[in-house]
Amino acid sequence: MTTRQPRLHAPAANGFTLIELMVVVAIIAILAAIAYPSYTENVRTSRRTDAKTALLDLATRQERFFSMQNRYTANPADLGYSRFPADVQTSGQIFYRLDVRQNTTTTFVATATPVGAQEGDACGSYTIDHFGAQGNVNNTRPSAQCW
Repeated sequence: MTTRQPRLHAPAANGFTLIELMVVVAIIAILAAIAYPSYTENVRTSRRTDAKTALLDLATRQERFFSMQNRYTANPADLGYSRFPADVQTSGQIFYRLDVRQNTTTTFVATATPVGAQEGDACGSYTIDHFGAQGNVNNTRPSAQCW
């Protein structure tokens, strides 16, 4: 007669240990900490593109007005806007405001100023003048990198 030996080990449990789950959570947190700043910078860059496009459109309207009237204007209605500062919207939200300053009848400076979530952007406010010279004001990044 053979005697049966008692089991010394319990059967292995299926699933994950708490340590394994915490390692996965830590890896996900590290990846998110790296990815989120990159994502927000890409979103800001796309909003800058909207501001530059709107600013170039305003300058084009000024040039069209100048070709017909032989002068620039600061009147928003002359340029097809309802008012200045005009809002630049992206997905229904306002991130820049357009404004134009007319120094004389033959000069102007148009500005796109960041507002809301775009405030504090490294490129600051965008400008363009009657010569087509593009620049930035209140920027911490060189204008060549912003335009």
